[in-house]
Amino acid sequence: MKKLAAFILSSTLVLSLTACSSDQQEQTGNGGADTSNTSDTAAQPALDGNILIAYFSVPETDGTDTVAGASRVVVDGEVLGNNQYIAQLIQQEAGGDLFRIETVQEYPGTHDELLDFAYNELSENARPELSSQIENLDDYDVIFLGYPNWNADLPMPLYTFLEEYDFSRKTIIPFTAHGGSGFSGTIQTIQELQPEATVIEDGLEISRNSVPDAQSDVADWVAGLKG
Repeated sequence: MKKLAAFILSSTLVLSLTACSSDQQEQTGNGGADTSNTSDTAAQPALDGNILIAYFSVPETDGTDTVAGASRVVVDGEVLGNNQYIAQLIQQEAGGDLFRIETVQEYPGTHDELLDFAYNELSENARPELSSQIENLDDYDVIFLGYPNWNADLPMPLYTFLEEYDFSRKTIIPFTAHGGSGFSGTIQTIQELQPEATVIEDGLEISRNSVPDAQSDVADWVAGLKG
């Protein structure tokens, strides 16, 4: 009887250990599957869907040629605003449609007058009326958004733009040509104005002095967004 009891106890322990081992393998397998799914989601490229490249750009008109620090660049004899040029480079690399954010009012073309005008708008917390409208916003999933850094802030027409449109469930990818301040706090401002959108924080910031030679930088940046 003692031998029989010992045999039964031994068999029970073996079956119990086998069951535990099987359970552990199943849990490990499920955990691996969940981790893989999470990784795939995190690695999802930003450029997923139809693309709109919206930009605000005010090319300065001082003189006849571009100079260091100007907000314009000459391409094949055509004078373009810095952010307008970058928008075109992005379109070359990513495709999509271009949309220029324009206002009813005209901005001064000379550098000093433009600085004063922009500062006064900021002081007054102005909302300049837009003269251009996106007719088919629902058709787009990804919005590249370009603008100059004025007074370490968004240009006031960008406030109008971001308050007039609802970019919920869309991806916003900022880019800027700046005079040394980069994005300042503008990406956070976009996040506050569009809390239901996905705002990519790794935007493209190009010094205005480097805009004419920005093609390779834009290409590398867009390639990174494609994943």
